[in-house]
Amino acid sequence: MPTKNKMHFEISERKVLLYLFDAIFIFSALFFLSLLFDYHYFVLENGKYLKSFLLVIYVFVFGNIFEIYNLQIASSQFQILRAVVLTSVTAITVYLLTPILSPELPKQRLVIAIFYFAILSSLLLWRFFYVYFLASNRFVQNVVLICDQSEVEELVLGLENVDPHYKIIGFVNSDSVTDPNLDFHYVKEIKKEDLEFFVTSNSVSEIVIASQKTDGITADLYQQLLHLLENGNVIREYTQVYESKTQRIPVHYIARDFYRFFPFSRSNNNKLYLILIRIMELLFSLFGLAICLIFIPIISIANLFANKGSLFYTQERVGKNGIVFKIYKFRTMTANSETDGAVFAKHNDKRVTPFGKFMRKSRIDELPQFINVLKGDMAVIGPRPERPFFVEEIASVMPFYETRHVVKPGLTGWAQVNYSYGESIEESLIKLQYDLYYIKHRSVFLDLSITFKTITTVLFYRGQ
Repeated sequence: MPTKNKMHFEISERKVLLYLFDAIFIFSALFFLSLLFDYHYFVLENGKYLKSFLLVIYVFVFGNIFEIYNLQIASSQFQILRAVVLTSVTAITVYLLTPILSPELPKQRLVIAIFYFAILSSLLLWRFFYVYFLASNRFVQNVVLICDQSEVEELVLGLENVDPHYKIIGFVNSDSVTDPNLDFHYVKEIKKEDLEFFVTSNSVSEIVIASQKTDGITADLYQQLLHLLENGNVIREYTQVYESKTQRIPVHYIARDFYRFFPFSRSNNNKLYLILIRIMELLFSLFGLAICLIFIPIISIANLFANKGSLFYTQERVGKNGIVFKIYKFRTMTANSETDGAVFAKHNDKRVTPFGKFMRKSRIDELPQFINVLKGDMAVIGPRPERPFFVEEIASVMPFYETRHVVKPGLTGWAQVNYSYGESIEESLIKLQYDLYYIKHRSVFLDLSITFKTITTVLFYRGQ
C-alpha cells in the first residue's frame, strides 16, 4: 500500500519558515508604504533597499533576544504578542538611531509613527496566522515507537512534553516476552506483523527505535522495517530524536555506552576558535569589570542595610581538568549560611537575603567572576563550575559527570539558559545532559544562542 503523503516541518525548518516570512512581511510592509505614501523614507529603489536589510537583521537579532524564534512561544498567541511588540519597538528604535547605515530621520513625526505601526502590524499579522493556521495542526507529526514494554510511558511522556506536535500514536513491543495483563493508556500497541499496514494507513511520519534489546526484533519485523525504509519512511534511533528535540544528551537512557557521544565538537580543539573565543572573553571581561566597578558603591551601601556582612565571598569550585580554583561573587546569602555543611542552593532559598535575591535574579552577583575569566580559570560560556564536595557526591552516582571538566567552566552556559538550579541529584542529571550537549555541539552559533538567551534571562529577570 503506498504511503500517504503528509506535509510536515521539522524543528529547524519551522525556524527557517519564521525567519523567512518575517523578512518577507517586513519588505512587503516597506514596499506598500512606498506605494501608498509619498515619503522618500520608504523608497526602495536606487539601491536603498540595502538599508532595509539592516532593519531585517535587527529584527532577527532582537527577535532572538526576545524569543520570537522560540517555537513554544511562537505557538502561543499571548506570549508571541508581547515578544513581537518588544522586538519590533526595540529593532525599529535602534534602526532609526543607527548613523550612516540607516536613512535619515524624517522631519515629520507622523512618518515615524506610521513606520512603527507598519512593521509591527505586518509581523503580528504573519505571526497570528502562524499560531492559528500552522502551529495548531500543520506541524503535528505521527510517530510509532519500537521499544520495550516497560519503557512506553517514560518514552511517550518524555518526547511529547518537549514537543506537543510530536504525537506517538502507537508502539511495537520489542520484548521477547509480552505481559498480556499490562494495560496502556498512553498509546495503542501494534502487533509486530501489522506494523507496515499501520504506518501506511495512519500517515506516520517517523518510526523511532528505542529498544536496547535485539531479541525482540524478529526477522519479520526487520523485513517490515526494510520495506518501510525503501518506501521513504524515516526510521531514527531514540537517542538521536531525544537529542534533537530536547537539546540534551540522554545519559540516563544509554547507561555507560560512552562511545555514543564521540566525536565531541571539533571546536574543543580548534585553535582558531579557541583564540577567537579567548579574545572575546578578554574584551567581555574588561567591559564586565567596568560595570562591576560602577555597581560596587551602590551594592556596598545596600549591603550595609540589606545583607549586613562582607561585600564579596570566595568559594572553591572545580574547573577544567578537575583543577580546583576560587570563584569570586558578590555575597547574596546570610553570614554563616552553611554551619551544618554544604547543601544545594534551592528555589526561594531562605538563606538568600532579599537584596541578594535581587542580585541573583538580575545576575549582578556574578559580575566579579570576570576576574576568574581574566585569570583563565573560567570562560564566559561553559558548564557552571560546581563545588568539590558536590562533584564527588554526584560523580559517585552519575556516569559521565566529570566529562564536564574537559572544557573550562563558564559564567553562563547551555544548562543555565535552559534550566534552573539543580536542587537535587536528579536535577543535576538534567543539567548534565545540557552540559554534555554543549560540549558535543560547541560552536560559534551555539555560543551566540547562549549569549542571546542569557540577555533574555537578564532582561526578563529570570535568574535564580
